[in-house]
Amino acid sequence: MSQRPTLLIVDGHSMAFRAFFALPVENFATRTGQHTNGVFGFTSMLINVLRDEQPSHIAAAFDVSRQTFRKEKYPEYKEGRSATPDEFRGQIDITKEVLGALGITVLAEAGYEADDIIGSLATQAAIPVDVVTGDRDLFQLVDDATGVRVIYTGRGMSNLELLTDAVVVEKYKILPTQYADFAALRGDPSDGLPGVPGVGEKTAATLLAAHGDLAGIVAAAERGEGMSAGVRAKVLGAADYIAVAPKVVEVVRDLDLGAPDTRLTAPDPAAVEALAAAWSLGSSATRAAEAITARV
Repeated sequence: MSQRPTLLIVDGHSMAFRAFFALPVENFATRTGQHTNGVFGFTSMLINVLRDEQPSHIAAAFDVSRQTFRKEKYPEYKEGRSATPDEFRGQIDITKEVLGALGITVLAEAGYEADDIIGSLATQAAIPVDVVTGDRDLFQLVDDATGVRVIYTGRGMSNLELLTDAVVVEKYKILPTQYADFAALRGDPSDGLPGVPGVGEKTAATLLAAHGDLAGIVAAAERGEGMSAGVRAKVLGAADYIAVAPKVVEVVRDLDLGAPDTRLTAPDPAAVEALAAAWSLGSSATRAAEAITARV
């Protein structure tokens, strides 16, 4: 077991999708034509993180669908995203099967996203937490005081960046607690958030440094203080958007997940080998099982 108990939370969809685009789809398929490059890559990344972080606890969170409370608050949410590639279809279900055979708890909640499960687990955990994700929205969870770090998966499968309070401040010139407001101001095309027209990352960071949060920025704009006339006009002109956007970006942290058992447990070798054979995963699944067994 790890000398320091740590909960590793895996952003399932995010990691599988990153792996899908990192590996050539034509090189990974079963005899029936089911592509498995995302599953293979996901499992390979999991092996690396298990080796590097040596957690004592682990869980994986997945989305259920795009129909969440965010869509009700903001109908344009994620409208700009392209359709799921045909070659990716089925790979999430296979990934969940592999995780089950590895003894890793899989969590999903109707009406919410994986982000919200991750946010709730991380906030409610009694031990330090490492979150593995390719979703920058989860940077808002970073908190040195409570021991929450984010391991960000960039392009490829080996480009992992560890984010702490200091790293977020250095990269974006804001605190992690300001990230939801920062993303709302700057915008995020992948989430269908246009941002405040004419306000990019630099201006957003400057405004947040001066006024603390979006409410403070709006109040200053209404008073005509602390910003140029041009920026003031942009902020006031986007009042309706500003009123809802942060609520879309903000991660839920109080879901009742029923105290899931996240302790590392010994995988079922026979089940792992059977899945590896059925889905043409080579040695990736068995190596993941060995990595977990070494930690139990």
